[in-house]
Amino acid sequence: MTNALKNLQQQLIRCHACPDMLGPPVHGEAVRSPMMLIGQAPGDREILTGKPFAWTAGKTLFRWFSGIGAEEDDFRRRVYMSAVCRCFPGKKPRGGDRPPGPEEIRRCARWLDAEIDLLKPALIIPVGKLAISRFLDFKTLREVIGETHRIARDNREIDLIPLPHPSGASTWHVTEPGKSLLREALELIRRHPVFKEIFSP
Repeated sequence: MTNALKNLQQQLIRCHACPDMLGPPVHGEAVRSPMMLIGQAPGDREILTGKPFAWTAGKTLFRWFSGIGAEEDDFRRRVYMSAVCRCFPGKKPRGGDRPPGPEEIRRCARWLDAEIDLLKPALIIPVGKLAISRFLDFKTLREVIGETHRIARDNREIDLIPLPHPSGASTWHVTEPGKSLLREALELIRRHPVFKEIFSP
């Protein structure tokens, strides 16, 4: 399976399907894992480093995981890290990162679908509204954060534990009810059998 993931990633880095996105495409390590973390899209720093969640939002994200027993280096080696889109969408005219458009999301979907089909994960952690909406219909984060959702794919059940985006531009995860719901979500991840299997002492 690791070779299949590496082959898929080699195809991914040659992708130029979206003319308004800035590459090269970013992916995590080709680790065979029953757990996936799925973000929205890389930022400009991730494009330079070639690693997902490699800058400010990543520092916050890995501080969350460190609090439940998963340090960043171990997490990157043991969890398959993916995203809805793999290239940087660019900046909005008035500042901030531009969210990927519907057509860009559609074009990039084949990479994520292929990874899920190869890995057959038992636990998926989508980070942020865009990633969560890839799997669940919802209006507000408070509807989905702090709960385990079970979805079906190819006659298999997958547990989904969403997290808010750790962006410094968002206050959702540092104000109530987001702060408490984030804490509940992280505790659900910590207690999940897949997480305990991967990060048991």
